[in-house]
Amino acid sequence: MRFQFLTALFFLSASGLTQELFTATEPASNRAARSIGIRVDNSIMNDVSSSRINYHLIPGVMIGVSKKLMVSADAFFSNRNKEFRGEGGSFYAKYRFLTIDAVQRHFRMAAFGRISYNNSDIHQEEINMYGHNTGTEFGVVATQLIRKVALSSSVSFLNAGDNGNNNKFIYGSNRSKAVNYTLSVGKLMLPKEYKSYKQTNLNLMLEFLSQVNTGSGKYYMDIAPTAQLIFNSQSRLDIGYRQELSSTLVRTAPNGFFIRLEYNFFNVF
Repeated sequence: MRFQFLTALFFLSASGLTQELFTATEPASNRAARSIGIRVDNSIMNDVSSSRINYHLIPGVMIGVSKKLMVSADAFFSNRNKEFRGEGGSFYAKYRFLTIDAVQRHFRMAAFGRISYNNSDIHQEEINMYGHNTGTEFGVVATQLIRKVALSSSVSFLNAGDNGNNNKFIYGSNRSKAVNYTLSVGKLMLPKEYKSYKQTNLNLMLEFLSQVNTGSGKYYMDIAPTAQLIFNSQSRLDIGYRQELSSTLVRTAPNGFFIRLEYNFFNVF
């Protein structure tokens, strides 16, 4: 009886959380408590000023400390300086402070923060703490699940500093701060009915990503459609494309493909 209860509880959780595993943003829901995940992000972006491909590789480790707290650490690699090399890393934490559950729906809110270090050259006005800039980012995110559809939105504040190796923030201190806004929607397409945790899940999602520089008032807005496969309720593959819709900020490579690979170990500690 206890095994059947745990199995049923797992299926209820899985059917609710799979479509909340967004790629370009983090939802308010946390990863499983006492779990460790290994993730590899790949960005293959077209340089707007040349025929070069900017490739960014970001491996990371995520830890579900408890049902409310998760932390992660990432390392940054890219070919920006005509050779593939390490450029820094970041630490991220997210704390879920609000949970409202109901039948086949729930609402979550969480606070999050990231501290980043990067030693690459500063080559664009856009501020990005996930592989480009040194600085901090703090924000809040809210996620609503209704049956097989998840909606998530976040707002965060970024403060960029000088990069390492004497790479100064060349746009001036009055333009070193920005606000990010995101809106994400995801839907569980397959399976139509859960029968086993070994079933492969197919999620489709669409994310809107925007930034406004508080000093200059310049902005960008992107759209990012993604297809996501969940295997054995333990590993995932995300394939998506990010496209600039509108921008007044100088950006080096706003358009291109991204691929995420992830594997999770549950009940590790």
